[in-house]
Amino acid sequence: MHYRQEIDGLRAIAVLPVILFHAGITAFRGGYIGVDVFFVISGYLITGIILKDLQLGQFSILRFYERRARRILPALFLVMLVCIPFAWMWMPPQHYKDFSKSLVAVALFASNVLFYREGGYFDLAANEKPLLHTWSLAVEEQYYLLFSVLLIILWRFRQNLTFSAIALLAFLSLSLSEWGWRNHPVPNFYLAPTRVWEFLAGSIVAFLHVNKSQQSSNIAALLGFVLILFSIFYFDENTPFPSIYAMVPVGGTVLILMYGTKGTWVA
Repeated sequence: MHYRQEIDGLRAIAVLPVILFHAGITAFRGGYIGVDVFFVISGYLITGIILKDLQLGQFSILRFYERRARRILPALFLVMLVCIPFAWMWMPPQHYKDFSKSLVAVALFASNVLFYREGGYFDLAANEKPLLHTWSLAVEEQYYLLFSVLLIILWRFRQNLTFSAIALLAFLSLSLSEWGWRNHPVPNFYLAPTRVWEFLAGSIVAFLHVNKSQQSSNIAALLGFVLILFSIFYFDENTPFPSIYAMVPVGGTVLILMYGTKGTWVA
């Protein structure tokens, strides 16, 4: 997959609203959707990398995991180490105990499970969890681990059905999230089964780009950008999420990945 500079810009658009949301700037009340934008980007890039190697017959799952580890673990461990002395100095014993549990969960890429069992993302107590943001990294790593295996199996035994299977999984995951916010909103927010459709939306774009030249459209890319901005400034903590509402930022990201190529206004 060739490097697309505009995707780095899209990453910035994903990260900044999350930071401003947690900084308490009310205009960015929907800034948490940056995580969903990031999920789509991850699904697109990872699927593209795997498909390229599969087509060349040189995909190695161990090498894939090793590259993911080299990219993610150094920064993750640095964040964990920096948090430890401040937690030790400032936290009362019970909070420090909870923090210690989160260190273990983060190292195992299971912090999303721990945090869902401890409460909701928008609860006041969430502000006292220094590693809360790692829930999304845990979901991402779980996707990497399982999706790569699934893609290998489908490619080897049912290559002609691979795209259809991924589209079906995306639909089922979206349907589960729509049911989940009504019945179990906290696990619906944190757990991978109701989030994986966002990654798979990016995966679908990667499939559509296989061995094809990138399409370009100022109008479609601009529409995608407007959808992301609308989500940031219109959504809030009361918006059911993830749910059908998440299709707004996810759809916007898909449009940019599809049509926001070099030379368009948005790029």
